[in-house]
This record gives sequence, structure tokens and C-alpha cells, in this order.
Amino acid sequence: MQHPLELTFKFWALAPQISVVDAQGNLVFYVKQKLFKLKEAITIFADAERTNPLYYIKADRIIDFSARYDFTDSNGANIGAVKRRGLKSLWRARYDIFDGEVTNLSIQEKNPWVKIADALFAEIPIVGIFTGYVFNPVYLVSRTDGTVVMRLEKIPSFLSRKFTIKPVDQISDREEQQILISLIMMLLLERNRG
Repeated sequence: MQHPLELTFKFWALAPQISVVDAQGNLVFYVKQKLFKLKEAITIFADAERTNPLYYIKADRIIDFSARYDFTDSNGANIGAVKRRGLKSLWRARYDIFDGEVTNLSIQEKNPWVKIADALFAEIPIVGIFTGYVFNPVYLVSRTDGTVVMRLEKIPSFLSRKFTIKPVDQISDREEQQILISLIMMLLLERNRG
């Protein structure tokens, strides 16, 4: 994949839809989340027409704050999982990325005050519509030793939600798959939280 990747939420969609394109403008992933599902099941496609499934994400339980989301490829082979750190994620978003049962990576919100300032700023009449330009969260993906390997940052924008994903350190192809799928799932969950 040619980095940086740009992740964009479709603005005028009832169900969340995400497209991920590489630095050359080629579509890498397309995600459409189904509405009104008690047990989350998401398919990541290689095309916008949703004819070529690449990955599947399935929750291990029905609507839960600390559900584990397992990833499989189109052949059913296990790739990894992501899980929110429960109550520790109330203040600062934190997720663990698993390879089997072992936590090898984690995602953490860099500055939790951005989320609070964004919520307060959004409540101001008229001025609140510009919140997408002012407050932009950053999420860091790091190894268990604290080494940051990837960075996801919201791009200032008026109506759409756009993010860039940039590598910071060397990672394997398997880790890159785990990280990208985890970041997509994390953004869907954080979007639902506000």
C-alpha cells in the first residue's frame, strides 16, 4: 500500500460508509456498516460496489461496551481482534489489538481534551458548525513497549469526516492488516460515542 492512506466517511449516508484510498488515489477498502444490528457484523470490501469481500469483523457478544471484535479474511482465516479497554476508555479512547490471544499493539487517543472541547464548541450556535476545522483528534498505534508505529489524524474539514493514516515505524504486513482493520472498527465505535 502506498501511504499515507486517506479514510473518508460518506456524509449523506444513513448507514456509516467509509472509503480508504492510498496516496495514488486507488481504493484500498470500502466499508458499509449495517444499521440496527444487535451483534455487530461488518464486511470490508475491495470495491465500492461491494462485490469483493476482503475481511469480516464480528463482535463476540451483543451490544457491549467491552466487546471483542474478531477479524477474518475472505477464506475464514483468523487475522486478529480489537477490544476497547472498558472503563479506561471513558476518558481517553484505548483499544488493544490482538494476534490470537496475545496483545501485541494498542491504540490510544493522544489528547482526550480535544474530544471535550469539540463537544463544547459544537453546542455554540452558528459557530459550532465549524468544529470540524478546529478540533481534530489524533490516535497513536503503539507496540507493548511504547514504540509508536502508526498515526491516525483527523483532517480539518467542514462537512465530511476525513482522516489520514501514516506509518511511523516499520511493521509487518500482518501487523498492517491488524492495525488498519482495528482503526476502521475503532472509528466506527468512536463515531457512535460522539
